[in-house]
Amino acid sequence: MSEARSTRTRSPRTETDDVATADRAATADRAAAADATEAGRAEADRETCPECGGRTRVDSSERVCTDCGLVVDADRIDHGPEWRSFDDDDADPKRTGAPLTRSRHDRGLSTEIGRSTKVKGRKRRRLARMRTQHNRAQISTKRDRNKVYAYTEIRRLTGVMGLPDSVRDAACALFDSAQDESLLRGRSLEGFAAACVYVACRTADVARTVGEVCAEAKATEAEHRAAFDAMNRELGLPIAPSGPAEYLPRFASDLDCDPAVERRAGELAERAVEEGIANGRNPVGVAAACLYTAARELGAECTQQEAADAADVTPVTVRRTYVDLTEE
Repeated sequence: MSEARSTRTRSPRTETDDVATADRAATADRAAAADATEAGRAEADRETCPECGGRTRVDSSERVCTDCGLVVDADRIDHGPEWRSFDDDDADPKRTGAPLTRSRHDRGLSTEIGRSTKVKGRKRRRLARMRTQHNRAQISTKRDRNKVYAYTEIRRLTGVMGLPDSVRDAACALFDSAQDESLLRGRSLEGFAAACVYVACRTADVARTVGEVCAEAKATEAEHRAAFDAMNRELGLPIAPSGPAEYLPRFASDLDCDPAVERRAGELAERAVEEGIANGRNPVGVAAACLYTAARELGAECTQQEAADAADVTPVTVRRTYVDLTEE
């Protein structure tokens, strides 16, 4: 039995189309090969030092030549996530806003209805009403209203005085404790805000006097003293009486004293406490007198007026302590 032969024939047009398709495929292959060659050449050029032709290596965020030490690239862009996870599980944390903070009455978890210039007419008025109701819902009680006002004053105080965020958060936590113990009734909120900042500075070893805090606060020294006494009596604040040594580094920095003068002033401050010279005296004035005495002993330039201005006391206060320190 003979095999049946195909009677179909290929037309000239079909053969022409096949040739064109093959040519296009060949052209695409050549273009891809050229792109790959160009990419490889660019990669080789990038890994080659432009000065000496040596090879480069990636060190931290820089690409450095191993032969001549030229920094080819610096400040590489990190395309990874901006958060870090220390959990053992394979969690995928997402950035959803600012971190939690103690300086907000709601720990920073609340949302806000923003403003837009593209919204006009009735929709803009409706968003304004929604924003007003939303703000009222966030502060629903008088307790929250007092906390918002006090936290705002604490943030303002710490910002004006240049205090770190740790002091701000500690002051807000202390105000929470005072409010939980019902110490705010009949007393000034501004006084409690100033007292909380002062206590937070004392516990964090940040030298700030009562006068400096009250000078920037909206409270008077009497309101500050009433709030401080109430918290110290009811909460048992873990602070001891301040000594002159706490203010020495700050005053030495303001007077631009040498390290030797500061060390000698520290020795004089310890001696003043041990011998009872500092008893009943302002530790700020004693610190200024110790710096002045140390400068006189070591031949440094420091006058009584300069030391008194750094400590915000009178020259008479510095002179009296200086006389007691220099007596044999």
